[in-house]
Amino acid sequence: MQIESTNGSYRDLDVQAIAIAVFKDEKADADGFLKELDSVTGGVIKSVIESEELKGKEAETVYLHLVGNSEIKAQRLLLVGVGERGDYTSAQASQMAGTAVRALRGKNVKSIAVLPRLEGNAEDIASVVVEGAFMALFDPDKYRTEDKESREISKLVVVMDGADETELQRGAERGRIIGESVNFTRDLANEPGAYMTPTNMSERAREVATEFGLSIDVLDEARMEQEGMGSLLSVSHGSDEPAKLIILKYTPSNASEDGGELLAFVGKGITFDSGGISLKPGENMELMKYDMTGGATVMGAMRAIAQIKPSIPVLGVVPCSENLPSGKATKPGDVVRAMTGKTIEVINTDAEGRLILADAIAYARKLGATRIVDIATLTGAVSIALGDVNTAVIGTDQELIGEIVAAGKEAGEKFWQLPLDKEYSKQIKSDIADIKNVGGRKAGTITAAAFLKEFTDGVSWAHLDIAGTAWSDEAKPYRAKGPTGVAVRTFIRIVARAAAKHSGS
Repeated sequence: MQIESTNGSYRDLDVQAIAIAVFKDEKADADGFLKELDSVTGGVIKSVIESEELKGKEAETVYLHLVGNSEIKAQRLLLVGVGERGDYTSAQASQMAGTAVRALRGKNVKSIAVLPRLEGNAEDIASVVVEGAFMALFDPDKYRTEDKESREISKLVVVMDGADETELQRGAERGRIIGESVNFTRDLANEPGAYMTPTNMSERAREVATEFGLSIDVLDEARMEQEGMGSLLSVSHGSDEPAKLIILKYTPSNASEDGGELLAFVGKGITFDSGGISLKPGENMELMKYDMTGGATVMGAMRAIAQIKPSIPVLGVVPCSENLPSGKATKPGDVVRAMTGKTIEVINTDAEGRLILADAIAYARKLGATRIVDIATLTGAVSIALGDVNTAVIGTDQELIGEIVAAGKEAGEKFWQLPLDKEYSKQIKSDIADIKNVGGRKAGTITAAAFLKEFTDGVSWAHLDIAGTAWSDEAKPYRAKGPTGVAVRTFIRIVARAAAKHSGS
């Protein structure tokens, strides 16, 4: 999709359709933009509003043909409701753009202009509009041979009257990078387990590193054995597919070698999770191809970071394994030793994500990480607690948690902090080892985080549990069903905020 931006009039744009944000209960006869639009469309806007075809509620749409209208070059118009004017944020503008793209693609429109009608920083607004547009184009029908969505949008124009053209262009390009990277993550997550093994995932990481200039290292099982990663390796015992530990690093061109601050993202990459010996029920097990979404999120974020080129270094660590039952598989009651030397009693082999993350977090620390954010589809309990609306965030550094929540708000992604009192750690104490990998039925999301905390000594750390938000069972007007790409945009904004602080220091 070709991306353009303009600070000129929407009337002369060479596009087939124009999408325009409309606020709840906005009138066409009051002074302002809608009155002007109504005038140039020959009273159509006022008619639509007065007949209550459009009330301006979020995601409402009205599609109009402007036959014979000489005032506007585009002959089609899409009015998109965005809710109350006072509640309209960049997140809603992104969703408005996504709603417009999906609706107009359904009408076989090839070129679109979007008027988000949001006041503020032109670069930021252009970015979120383009992000939303790209995310709207993703569909999970990759392997269909029939009823496949084949219609495409060839051109998108972001229109902000009077804005600085350079800022608009810069924002649009940033939005393209972020939107494509979110869809990269969604595509990885959507792959069947047979096509996205740990080896496949490491190959995709190498492709990203080569294309965008990241450094990469992939530890095989022999190197993991040398590092003492018995916790991670215990998960892959039951599979014929070897585990991989992917290390991606972005280093700015002006980076110093002073061993300073290093932000790391660590993502769970279980490419298929049967539960191991603690076998899951068969119903919905096909969804366990998504258990590598945390790792895919890290890879997508690093893909964007490499192109945006912030002023700070960023590390991405993705431990990858399958979790399958076999005669070689780890058994409940086994004791494994992590890279740190800590011993773990494996009570439930279906609590495997924390086992691979433990060694990955320890390795990130070894590589110099001073701040670590891990992300994982870790517990079913988080869906019971927060549903599919909020991602759980837990950690040891309140400032870092605050940064995540604030960055998420900018991106339109919601995070809710859960507690991590020391009493929860008592639930994972083992009688025969240092800790055990489950803490019972109570507070399952929190005790999983308490387990990970055991491997974060000396660093600022936060944990994100995306098991409830990584995919959606139903489509939204602005997004297809399936993988959501949650947290990719938040991670990019965390880096941007950290880089801004670094530049100001």
